[in-house]
Amino acid sequence: MFSRRSFLGMMGSGMVGARGSWAISAEAGEAFELPMLGDLHFDRLEHHDFDWMKQAHEGDIKQVQNYSRVTSEWSGKLLDVAKQRVRDARAPVPFVLQLGDLIEGLCGSPERATRQASEALQWVKQADFGAPLAMCKGNHDVTGPGAAQVYDSVLVPFLNQQLGGVNGAAYSRSAGDTLIVFFDAYAKGSLAWFEQLMAERPPRRLVFVIHPPVVPYNARSDWHIFARQPQERARLLQLLGKHRAIVFCGHLHKYNCLVRRTETGRFVQLAISSVATDPEGAPKDERRGLEEYGPDLITLEPQHAPETVAARRALLEAERPFIERFEYADTWGHALLRITRDTIQADVCRGLSKESWRSLNLSEWVA
Repeated sequence: MFSRRSFLGMMGSGMVGARGSWAISAEAGEAFELPMLGDLHFDRLEHHDFDWMKQAHEGDIKQVQNYSRVTSEWSGKLLDVAKQRVRDARAPVPFVLQLGDLIEGLCGSPERATRQASEALQWVKQADFGAPLAMCKGNHDVTGPGAAQVYDSVLVPFLNQQLGGVNGAAYSRSAGDTLIVFFDAYAKGSLAWFEQLMAERPPRRLVFVIHPPVVPYNARSDWHIFARQPQERARLLQLLGKHRAIVFCGHLHKYNCLVRRTETGRFVQLAISSVATDPEGAPKDERRGLEEYGPDLITLEPQHAPETVAARRALLEAERPFIERFEYADTWGHALLRITRDTIQADVCRGLSKESWRSLNLSEWVA
């Protein structure tokens, strides 16, 4: 087991600019572990101006009430699980990985947004993981009056304090032959930044962290990155395929693992949720196998946006020929990533359990 202090002492931080690095030693075999959390939506009722919500986001009031309850009853317990993962690690833990939507947003004013972000960071600090927190930007993190500015003025400085060399929501870190890219899905210029990063020094192995999925996989098939920008999406797909990327995402609050083929190669996408739905994270709506991927996935949420059914079915139909592996379930929990010189393994765990529900050799599927 390695503490954060012993890890840093053994490895050295070596973080430089937007890239940064951890010089994984030969003794460690370039092995490290990453506890991974999905969306958390930290929230408290007092963070919100409900008069504003009734006027601007009345449909989200029940959502805010639910996330405030989940934060109070379950989310802290899940942070405790992540802390225990760090303590029990059999290899260095550079950071705990969080896939965006750390906070709920929708506060109604810059002052309330600042309070929510500040209290979320205090909540994380009190969890005392024993390792830094690294996260990507989620849509809720920047939703509501002043939220985008608060992300830059509160959350980005926190990331810089945790990791060093972070001056925005798009950044990367390298460990041995592995490059971990944190993609800002909500800022113009992110794709050009990523293209330049890949051109400067193509990695032997690419881990790509993004909040929304790259590939649609359920009823909300128009909620993926560049869904309405086909040229930009094509550029991103080719880069991910070329570098045999392992993609980690959240946003849809579901479990998904798939392999997507492109003209330049294939990549893997793994999505998890960390928003509690029941005590055990008992999976619902499980789907496995290529025959399960297609337009009928929209029936998983029959009440969602009925006016867009035809368009969402068409998106899934267009994507189907490129899918080589598919799994899906409605469940929540966390994952533990074990990264070595040769493999990336993900153990997906349900609810608050540390026992593996799905054990996935992700690197094998893009070899």
